[in-house]
Amino acid sequence: MSNENILRISNLHVSIGDTEILRGVDLEIHAGEIHALMGRNGSGKSTLANVLMGHPDYEITKGTIEYLGDDLTKMEPWERARAGVFLSFQYPQSVPGLQVGNFLRKSVQAIRGENAPGARDFRTELNTVMAQLDVDKQFLGRYVNDGFSGGEKKRFEILQLLLNKPRLAVLDETDSGLDIDALQTVAKGINTATSKDTGCLIITHYQRILDHVKPTHVHILIDGRLVRSGGADLALEVEAKGYEWLN
Repeated sequence: MSNENILRISNLHVSIGDTEILRGVDLEIHAGEIHALMGRNGSGKSTLANVLMGHPDYEITKGTIEYLGDDLTKMEPWERARAGVFLSFQYPQSVPGLQVGNFLRKSVQAIRGENAPGARDFRTELNTVMAQLDVDKQFLGRYVNDGFSGGEKKRFEILQLLLNKPRLAVLDETDSGLDIDALQTVAKGINTATSKDTGCLIITHYQRILDHVKPTHVHILIDGRLVRSGGADLALEVEAKGYEWLN
């Protein structure tokens, strides 16, 4: 297994307006690792995801973020995507008028650049990942997230993950609102997308997705601080005890 450092976050402080949300977060993700970030609503989990992707509403007031040795904060969001950073949204937005098939083809071309497949190879890749995620081919003719169920939105996010082949996948509440069948399908996609060369950060409230995607590291975020880190057993402990004992 490669030990390449994919992401290094050091003493990260983040505010939105006058409100400080992250208060000194340190986190490292190496190639081949799957990290789970758990915590209550409002603890700062989604803030961290948005900051990694370059959301303009959040201000980094202190600390650094390095991605593959480069300063991630110097990159525009599209540059981060092109460099291999992927964010699966907690609440994907609908884009009426833009067909799924066209969106996927253009996004793969934009993100993979010179490494993007030709039309025939793209169709082969697309058919493969759609089969893995139990997505019907009629899905391609629908408009992006328009009228999608919660499970369809999450499948679509993982479909993009598999096609764009990022080095760092940040998955924000990918398991929320899923029944057990959809959860297993999404987890299968995540497991397929992760390898010895990639890093993954799964942000979740619950331990249940971690029954299907085995984390190498688990972190607990409370009030903008990482209060505990450990292995997969930490998620089980939180599931049994809640978060109060960690305060």
